[in-house]
Amino acid sequence: MEIRSEIDPRMSRYVELALKHAEEIEADYVIVDMDTYGGIVTDAKDIVERIMEFKKPVWVFINNDAASAGALISIACDSIYMAPGANIGAATVVTGDGEAAPDKYQSYMRSTMRSIAEEKGRNPQIAEAMVDETIEIDSISKSGQVITFSTSEAIKYGFCEAKMNSIEEILERNGVENYELTTYHLSSTDKIIAIFLNPVISGILILVIVGGIWFELQTPGVGFPIAAAVIAAILYFVPYYLTGLAENWEVIIFFVGLLLIAAEVFVIPGFGVAGVLGILFTVSSLVLVMLNNDAFDFSFVPFGTIFKAVIVVMTGMLGSIVLFIIGGAKLATTSAFSRFTLTDTMEKKSGYTSNFRKESQMGKTGTAYTILRPSGKVMIEGELYDAFTGSGYIEKGSNVVVIREEGVSLKVKLSE
Repeated sequence: MEIRSEIDPRMSRYVELALKHAEEIEADYVIVDMDTYGGIVTDAKDIVERIMEFKKPVWVFINNDAASAGALISIACDSIYMAPGANIGAATVVTGDGEAAPDKYQSYMRSTMRSIAEEKGRNPQIAEAMVDETIEIDSISKSGQVITFSTSEAIKYGFCEAKMNSIEEILERNGVENYELTTYHLSSTDKIIAIFLNPVISGILILVIVGGIWFELQTPGVGFPIAAAVIAAILYFVPYYLTGLAENWEVIIFFVGLLLIAAEVFVIPGFGVAGVLGILFTVSSLVLVMLNNDAFDFSFVPFGTIFKAVIVVMTGMLGSIVLFIIGGAKLATTSAFSRFTLTDTMEKKSGYTSNFRKESQMGKTGTAYTILRPSGKVMIEGELYDAFTGSGYIEKGSNVVVIREEGVSLKVKLSE
């Protein structure tokens, strides 16, 4: 398997799948082709646990760099081989902006490096000194510098078995003959999943999610918009969930947000706390699933990554609004739109009317049967009619006069 990029949830998933594949084909050995400057400690720890639980020998070939989290993974392997000019070490934990993380994180990394080194028969003090610059080891490291070994130094101090130029040399050194070398690559499905992790694709999916929900709320019962939104939500959340970026609670608050928005629209009059919280939960969920935060701890998430996630979500949401403003107006003029909507106008000159009254009520007087604020009922000549006022309200029992007829309703005012 090849670890040739940043250690993150995607790499953790790749290693998990690679080791599972090695079990399926009954591989005799696993070789990690390593070249990385490190990455996220928690994901590196997950990789380490999988490697150490694997029942067959796992060797690592450092063909260039095994820094930080890469050094941690390398030390967890059964044997370490390094190419000429390669390096291992510099495992100090840093935050998203590149500064050294607080001591609690350094302490965790020191403890992890020490215990794994002990387990694999390597010097635990040297492993700790790869993290902590305050640890001084005679003739090896000075105070103020973390240990980074070259190939020859790593061999000298027991952190490398031998200098090798290729994986084939490693196999030959260990007497492995008549072998079939298989390089693990992601399946087509996992490659598709990786495509959906692209920020551009994520932005388009957010556009469909927001747009579909909005359109369904405006025209309930159509079905297609909400179906499109559901499919887009699945395509958005599932890849992030499989790679370990989306936590269960982040997905849950998205649906809680949708429920609050629906309650505001269909149950609670006006637009208040439920609506605001619904929008806040929904937007926050869409942003958080893109970030590898640890329960709102963003210490190891670069600011640029946070900024990009916010921009992607906001662009998708604004894009959906623009699409419906511009696209909605154009859609109404298309022939396809006219096939499933009522576009005919029933003109009065063609004989159409909404007035069921046999005679005009214009100018007639009566009384307010209910309070009109501004609409209600009036009694005129023993008959009840729907009525409304132009402004204000009229108390029940007040005398009114009809000043205009509008469809099935009468516009009235207080009679003098």
